[in-house]
Amino acid sequence: MTNFWNNIIRYPRFFISSIVGLILVILTPFKNLFKINNLRIILIVFFSLCIILLYNIIVNMTAL
Repeated sequence: MTNFWNNIIRYPRFFISSIVGLILVILTPFKNLFKINNLRIILIVFFSLCIILLYNIIVNMTAL
């Protein structure tokens, strides 16, 4: 029975490490694109527009 509880306790750690690994794998190509000056400006503008768009969508959906 203790083996069962040890496995249950390890699942959150596994979940967090899996999510962190997934985020790192997804963000690695963007990190490489930031090394090029022309693309750096385009990426900053793109990310800024995405954040502003998401903010506006959430505000309009919640009617704040």
